[in-house]
Amino acid sequence: MARVVVVGGGFGGLASAARLAKLGHTVTLVEARDRLGGALGYVEQDGFRWDAGPAETLLPAVIRDFFRKSGRPAEKEIDLVPLEPVGRHRFEDGSVLDLPGGSRAAQIDALDGGLGPGAGQAWAAYVDDLAGVWEVLRREWFERPWSPEHASKEGKALLDSRLTLHKAMQRTFRDERLRLLATYRTRFEGHEPRNVPAWVGLWSYVEQNFGSWTLPGGMGQLADVLADRLATRGVTVLTSTPASDLVLSGGRAVGVTVTHDGAPVTLDADQVVVAIDPRRLPALAGLVARTMPVIPPVVSHLGLVGDVPDLPHEVVLHGDPMLVVRTGGVAPEGMHAWTVLGRGRLAEDIVTALARAGIKVRDQVEVRVDRSPKELVQEWNGSPGGVLWQGRGTLAHRLGTRTPVEGVLMAGAHTTPGAGLPSVGLSAALVAQVIGPA
Repeated sequence: MARVVVVGGGFGGLASAARLAKLGHTVTLVEARDRLGGALGYVEQDGFRWDAGPAETLLPAVIRDFFRKSGRPAEKEIDLVPLEPVGRHRFEDGSVLDLPGGSRAAQIDALDGGLGPGAGQAWAAYVDDLAGVWEVLRREWFERPWSPEHASKEGKALLDSRLTLHKAMQRTFRDERLRLLATYRTRFEGHEPRNVPAWVGLWSYVEQNFGSWTLPGGMGQLADVLADRLATRGVTVLTSTPASDLVLSGGRAVGVTVTHDGAPVTLDADQVVVAIDPRRLPALAGLVARTMPVIPPVVSHLGLVGDVPDLPHEVVLHGDPMLVVRTGGVAPEGMHAWTVLGRGRLAEDIVTALARAGIKVRDQVEVRVDRSPKELVQEWNGSPGGVLWQGRGTLAHRLGTRTPVEGVLMAGAHTTPGAGLPSVGLSAALVAQVIGPA
C-alpha cells in the first residue's frame, strides 16, 4: 500500500485518485480552489446553467471504464447519450453540413448532401486511412505509457513524422471545406494546424466510429459524481489547499508542500500524481520550460428569452473568427441557455460577430456571463487545454506519464495523451497502470 498525494482536482486528478484508491492505496487529493472539477462544472446565474468547460465527449468507453474500475458501473450513476448530429458546420459559402457520428455510411450521405456529390467518398477515404493510425497509437500511446524502447516501428514512425496536419490536408483535399472540417477541432482547441502532427487527425476516425456523447443536463454533473466516488473510496480531499512544491530527498519525491488553513503543511508521500500544469511547481517547472500552455477561447454564456433559431447541440461557424454555439444549457421554462465560444480575429462583441454569421439573438439576451481567456486561466489556475503544439518537438518537451523525478507521475491535459475528456481520462488510467495495485 502506497501513500499517494494527487495534486489537482480536475478530471485527471479526480479519476486518478479514485482509481488508485480502488487499487488499495491511501490517497490524499489537494485542490487549490474551493470546489472540485476544474474546468468540468457549471456556471449558474438567474436560473440559467451552462457547462463551464466540456459539453460533450468522444470515446465514451473511457468514462465507462473509469466507473467500472473505480466502483459502480457508469449506467448506475450517469446517463450518457449520443449526440445526433455530432455538430452542424456552416461554411462561408453558405453550405451547411449536419455531421452524424458513429456511422461511416451516414457521414458519406450527409457530406454528399451538404457539400456536394463526391465529398462523402473523399472524406471516407481520409478517415479510412486513419484506422491504422488509431490502432497503432491506441496500443502504444493511449492505453499504455509510451516506451520508445518497446515501441513498434509504426508507432515510432508516426510520432517522429514531420508531416503536419496542415500539409496533410493540402495533399488530401481540394475542397477547402473538407480541410476546415478535418482541422476544426485542432483550431478550436487553440492550435495552428501547421504546428500539429498529422496523426492528431485520428479524432476524426474516433468521431466517425464511436460518435460524440453527452449527459442530459450538462457534462458538469460529472464533477459531483466523481467527488461522490472519492468519498465512497475513502479518499482524503483537501480543497482550498494549493500545492507550493514537491518535497525531494535524494532526487525522489517524498511529499508535497501545501498551504492549508493559511499555514504551510507537508504531506508525506510514496508517490505523487501531478494533475495540474507542472509550471506551478518549481521542482518541475524547469523540465517544461520549452513548452507553452494553450490559451482558452473567448466565452459568452447567454440566457435567452423568446423565439430563437432551432439549432442542434453544437454549431460550428467556420471563418475568422471561428464561432462555436452550444445550445445544451439548462434554462427556466420557455427560455434557452446557449454558450458561444470564439477563436481567431474576434475584434467585436461576440454576439455581434454571431449576428454577422447569421444567428441573431441580441434582442433575446436576458442574462449574459462573459469570460475572457485570462479570467478562465485565473479561475482554473491554469489552462485546461494543456500544452500548445509547436511542432513535432512538443512531444519531447512535454512530460509523459512517468517524469524524470522518481516517484512523480503526471495526469491531466498537460501530459500524455493530451487534452480533452477522453485523453485526460486515459492519462489517469495510465497512472493507475504504472503504480499498480497495493
